Amino acid sequence: MEYVLKTKDLCKHYKDFKALDGLTMNVPKGSIYGFVGRNGAGKTTLIRLVCGLQMPTGGEFELYGVKCSDKAINESRRRVGAVVESPSLYPDMTAEDNLRYQYRLLGMPDYSGIDELLKLVGLDKTGKKKVKNFSLGMRQRLGIAIALCGDQDMLILDEPINGLDPQGIIEIRELIIKLNRERKITFIISSHILDELSKLATHYGFIDRGRIVREMSAEELEAACRKSLRAEVTDTAALAMVLDKRGEEYTIIDDTHAEIYARPNISDLVFELAEENCKLSSCSEREETLEGYFISLVGGDSNE
Repeated sequence: MEYVLKTKDLCKHYKDFKALDGLTMNVPKGSIYGFVGRNGAGKTTLIRLVCGLQMPTGGEFELYGVKCSDKAINESRRRVGAVVESPSLYPDMTAEDNLRYQYRLLGMPDYSGIDELLKLVGLDKTGKKKVKNFSLGMRQRLGIAIALCGDQDMLILDEPINGLDPQGIIEIRELIIKLNRERKITFIISSHILDELSKLATHYGFIDRGRIVREMSAEELEAACRKSLRAEVTDTAALAMVLDKRGEEYTIIDDTHAEIYARPNISDLVFELAEENCKLSSCSEREETLEGYFISLVGGDSNE
C-alpha cells in the first residue's frame, strides 16, 4: 500500500508537556483518514508539524516519500492544503476576489482555474456577494477552495463541520466525497463529531496522549462495531456449547453474560438452553457506535 504521510516515533515537547509522544501513523494514498482524539490529544500539533508551522522535537515523518529533514520537504508540502480551525478569509471581498488574492500569494501565473474552483465548491453563483454575508457553511467551502488553489493532492481539515447547521454539514460531506472520488484527493480529517466522521472515513487513526493507539480501515471498524445480541444466562458454559453446535460466533464476557454475533430465533435458543439446564434471563440488541468504540480504546477519563 502506498502512503502519502508516514510518521515514526514523532515527538513534540513543550517544556514538561508532551504534545506528541512517539506518534507513529500511516495515511494511505487516496484515503479519507479520520483522525480521532480528545481535545489536547495531539491532533492539531501533528497538523502543524506536517504543514511546517512547527518543528518536531524527535522522531520523523515522511510526506510523499520525502523525509522531514530533507530540503525537498518544502516541495512535498506544496502538494498539501490545510484548513485549520476557521479558514482565513477577507470578509469585505467576494469569493472570487479571495481566490484571486490567494493565487497572487502563491505566484500563480493566471486566474484560469478560479471559475472551476468556485463551481467545484458550489460558490460559482455568489457573484458580488461579500464573504461577510456568507453562511458558515459557505465560508468553510470557500476555505477548502483556497486550500486547493495550488492543485493539491492532499487536504488536512481540522474540525471542518464544527458549528455548521445540518444543511451545511451535508454540503461539506458531499464536497469531501466528491473531491476524494473525482480528484483522488487524500483527506486527513480531525473531528470530534464522530457519527458524522463515520459517514466519510475510509481509514481511522485513534490518538490519545500524543500516541496512536489504533489504526484501522472502515471495514475493520465496522466489524468491531457490528450488531450483536447481549445475552444474560445462568450458565455461559452451557450457552457456549449450544452456540458451538449452531456454528454461531460469540464472546463470553463473564459467568452470566455473552455477546452473540448473530440473530438466533429466541424460542429455539431458549429450548436448546433448557436441554442443558440453562435459563435465558434477558437479551437485548446492541450496536457499538464509533464514539463507543473510541471510549473503549482510550477510557472514559478526560485528559484535556
